Amino acid sequence: MTDALAPLPTLAAQAEKLIELGVHELAGLTADELRAFAANAGTDDGGEALLAVHPDRAPASALAPLLRRDDKPGFVVVDMPDVDDFAPYTVELPDGPLYLVTGLDRGDHMANWSPEEALPAIEKDGRSPLTLAEGIHWVLQQPEALERNRCFMTIGSRLRKPNGAYDARTPAIWISNGTGRDGRERRDAPKVGWCWWGNRHTWLGFGSTAGRRSR
Repeated sequence: MTDALAPLPTLAAQAEKLIELGVHELAGLTADELRAFAANAGTDDGGEALLAVHPDRAPASALAPLLRRDDKPGFVVVDMPDVDDFAPYTVELPDGPLYLVTGLDRGDHMANWSPEEALPAIEKDGRSPLTLAEGIHWVLQQPEALERNRCFMTIGSRLRKPNGAYDARTPAIWISNGTGRDGRERRDAPKVGWCWWGNRHTWLGFGSTAGRRSR
């Protein structure tokens, strides 16, 4: 499982962070609506819950640049212009613009597994893979969740092609080395990219959640 991280900020603090970043405006919400949801949500899981905005309201392409590491903004790789078309896969999101994601885990113990291998193992444990938007929200609120050699995939999002088959690309969040098309200026920046469904990577775990709820 994931090495111990500090507890998530309170829901009230998470709401203020999203407001500071302007996420409420992306989602078509007022600051007061976001604060009210956080105040009324409550938790029954030791206070550990992530406040997430539904991807229909705040897509990954808009959230990724809000990430920061060493004062460098996050970005989406250039060969993923369709990032917002990656929809929830094997995952049912709560209705409404805001919801809670509980029991987060980075899936370090599954490093060097392929997404194809990891998904059934996650589901066998009664858990659900994180969507890309949820993964970005996690790193927005807890930047230390993204570490060198301990980053994670978000296989709760996949792209269905026009013929009905799934695209073999699978979203992930990691740290740029500043090579290739990333550009040297992006070294150490948070990066939204993809890996193949059948490939393994020693430095990528699989983000998952114990559950989601609207309240």
